[in-house]
Amino acid sequence: MDQTALLLSRLQFAYTVSFHIIFPSFTIGLAAWLTVLEVLHQWTERPAYRVVFEFWLKIFGVAFGLGVVSGIVMAFQFGTNWSELSRMSGPIQGPLLTYETFTAFFLEASFFGILLFGRSRVPPWFYLLSTAMVALGTTLSAFWIMVNNSWMQVPVGDAMENGAFVPTDWFKIIFSPVVWVRFPHMLLASYLTGAFCVAATGAWYLLRRTYHAEARIMLKMGLYLGAVLVPAQLFFGHLTGDYVHDYQPVKFAAIEGRWHDEQPAAEVLFGIPDETTETNHFAISVPVLGSLIGSMSFTSKEVGLTDFPPQDWPPVLIPFLAFRIMVGIGLLMLALAWIGSYLNAKNRIEQNRPLLWATFFSFPLPFIAILTGWFTAEVGRQPWTVYGVLRTADAMTPSLTTGTAAFSLVVYCLVYSFIFAFGTFYIYRLLQAGPAGQLILPPAAAIPNRPMSVVDEHHRALGTHHVAAAHQVAAGE
Repeated sequence: MDQTALLLSRLQFAYTVSFHIIFPSFTIGLAAWLTVLEVLHQWTERPAYRVVFEFWLKIFGVAFGLGVVSGIVMAFQFGTNWSELSRMSGPIQGPLLTYETFTAFFLEASFFGILLFGRSRVPPWFYLLSTAMVALGTTLSAFWIMVNNSWMQVPVGDAMENGAFVPTDWFKIIFSPVVWVRFPHMLLASYLTGAFCVAATGAWYLLRRTYHAEARIMLKMGLYLGAVLVPAQLFFGHLTGDYVHDYQPVKFAAIEGRWHDEQPAAEVLFGIPDETTETNHFAISVPVLGSLIGSMSFTSKEVGLTDFPPQDWPPVLIPFLAFRIMVGIGLLMLALAWIGSYLNAKNRIEQNRPLLWATFFSFPLPFIAILTGWFTAEVGRQPWTVYGVLRTADAMTPSLTTGTAAFSLVVYCLVYSFIFAFGTFYIYRLLQAGPAGQLILPPAAAIPNRPMSVVDEHHRALGTHHVAAAHQVAAGE
């Protein structure tokens, strides 16, 4: 086994997956929010909802395309770098990926065109249905991927026949209790990604004193959704920790930075794990809290890493730090969403520029939380590809050389960097341009230094009285 080729293959997969997961996590949440916007538009007939919908639909289309392009290479990697994994797990993973194609991709492909080009060609109810079907398609895509990954984390419903994993009970595989903890956790993470990106954009426009009506909708809805979803996400995060505690105790010990058995166990809030000395440098711990988190008990015994062979340990530092970053970001998002929602309810958020700036700078937080959560799950699973039964070293293509692995890694990094740079720049340009073709705006005189649009010219022709009345109706006042 070429250990260098193994390391390079792992780095390549980590790079491409980390890049890819950014776009689906964004579009899953955004698709659901677009459905909510379309419901509100058809229910209230407020033009502002449609303006915001059309604006974010363009961004959704670009991000959706980038997610599809960045995800195509994943299948190639299974064949080029991880052929043993494909051979052994193909009878299970192959059908699961096929189910994703037959459900998620078919829904998205069937209705996405209507979403982009069909508003004037189909009845409103069918356009709303199309929006909901695209959202359902993105959700089903996430579901089948999480079923696949959860089977690799906790394999159930299978047997080994002729050197391959063969499904014996699809019900156990699809409806594993691990799936129904991890899937909501991932889905909520995607919803929060969309919510905070939308809120950050609304805050940005308010800071720039542009697109006031649209910005208020973005900021209000984004923060309100965050205020409701973050507590639910923390709850499912705890349930996810429970499955790790019960099914992957060595990963749990690594996440906790617990080297030896403790009863009751302390919780290490921060430290620098050192595998050589089997200790945590600069550790800050809270007595008993580790037992309470791990077993909901004040007296339980919690196992340490030394209970397991060192060759079965994951790299301790990465899951330890990644988990704390994820949790810290979750708490920060909770505080921001609750404070912002309170000020919003009091109609004081637009005057609170520090909070607007904090909301604007929060846009990378959900992406970082998703990546660190993914690192915690995947790096913590090492040295196993299928936990407990197939090691990562045995899943790699036997004939893969260091040169080949290095070449493909460089090519993927260059191509993905170009795609990411181009896509991010284009999305930034769309955000900077704002809701073009807006239907409602505050009077131009109230917003200095903003270029006058065609709609402003129309408003001027209507006269001050009619403009003010139009804005009162549009803002629901």
